[in-house]
Amino acid sequence: MTDRTLELAKQLIARPSVTPDDAGCQQLMIERLQPLGFEVHRLRFGKVDNFWARRGTTSPLLVFAGHTDVVPSGPLEKWSSDPFTPVVRDGHLYGRGAADMKGSLAAFITAIEDFVAAHPNHQGSIGLLITADEEGPSIDGTAKVVEWLDARGEKIDYCLVGEPSCVDQLGDTIKNGRRGSLNGRLVVHGRQGHVAYPHLARNPIHLATAALADLASTEWDQGNEFFPPTSFQISNIHAGTGAENVVPGQLELLFNFRFSTAVTVDQLKTRVEAALKRHMLDYELFWKLSGPPFLTPPGALVEAVRQAIRAERGIDTHLSTSGGTSDGRFIAPTGAQVVELGPLNATIHQIDERVRVEDLAALSRIYGHTLKRLLA
Repeated sequence: MTDRTLELAKQLIARPSVTPDDAGCQQLMIERLQPLGFEVHRLRFGKVDNFWARRGTTSPLLVFAGHTDVVPSGPLEKWSSDPFTPVVRDGHLYGRGAADMKGSLAAFITAIEDFVAAHPNHQGSIGLLITADEEGPSIDGTAKVVEWLDARGEKIDYCLVGEPSCVDQLGDTIKNGRRGSLNGRLVVHGRQGHVAYPHLARNPIHLATAALADLASTEWDQGNEFFPPTSFQISNIHAGTGAENVVPGQLELLFNFRFSTAVTVDQLKTRVEAALKRHMLDYELFWKLSGPPFLTPPGALVEAVRQAIRAERGIDTHLSTSGGTSDGRFIAPTGAQVVELGPLNATIHQIDERVRVEDLAALSRIYGHTLKRLLA
């Protein structure tokens, strides 16, 4: 199994699928799935390639979800080897996407191959939802496939997302939820003028300072059993013409909430607006919700994955909702139980991204154990 999972991971890494280009990765996966009896639907939305594959027609439906697209490599000269030429050294597989998440995709396929060989008449159904739009805008990928599935009346019961989730060793952490992400763009209007005549101008930087300090020091909630407290962060701020002697006419800033299930989107918006009005700012505010928070409490899927990790690794796993967003945010609202489990996340999006070779085979076996516990 080590060779099969490793070799498939190498083949996937060798395809430079920088988002939103799939570069033939999905075809490689489909060629492995069709001989197993999967019905495959290639789904192109906009410029994004996706596919849905299913073996079986009954419930429960266990879906492996993931993405073939990767982030750009960054400066090639800083890599120890070409990012799209997979190399094994010192027990690690190097290459862009090794951990995020072509190693998981390879483990999906080999786990399914072994499970179907051992259980050709398994209960329920196995599905794969694969996109090339996770690292990009995430508009024409998983979100659109979920809409397509809903129109067909196909309901996912369990979803295992292959995002890199572990910290120190494979299996030490699984994500059973994610915080929501709410973005805001604030424009504060002032009056441009000469710095020597401040009484004839209104400096939006000065006007906004107290309001921003107020927002930055606010306790939005205290979190709960599964989530840390909501955080507010200003990520970009700009004002001025570049001249030293001009009071700017407006200030623009970007901010983000990573929020828990202890607060709602409407509550966050209302409290921000109240603070801006309290400081009597002349402003415009634009919102964009990247995704609501989601949580899968301990139940059938969480327990199956925990037991699979214990059987393979002999360790107890930690439940976490940390990190950024994932495509699980599009699947969880359908009522599916969603868990994320993949390799170590220490090198994702970095120069010399890598995954332990031995972890690839172990991850495949963990996925296989999960299949057996839910469908055998």
